[in-house]
Amino acid sequence: MTDDGFDVHEVRHGLKLHRDTGDTKLFENRKEVACPACEKPFSDLLISEKRHNSFNPPEGRFCVVRESDRILVFTH
Repeated sequence: MTDDGFDVHEVRHGLKLHRDTGDTKLFENRKEVACPACEKPFSDLLISEKRHNSFNPPEGRFCVVRESDRILVFTH
């Protein structure tokens, strides 16, 4: 995580993009990239730039990071 937030490009080598709708992206963690909230590896990362969001509940624990222009949801 940088001072500007979580830099996806910095860890892109460990992530696989599954979906990109323009304002929402879903990545799978393939290289044990650490979650910026709990510092443990996460399973999936959902990034949304939409103001309003609705999510189906994940099957396990999750962490949320709020930045000025987006929300990041890390599932574990």
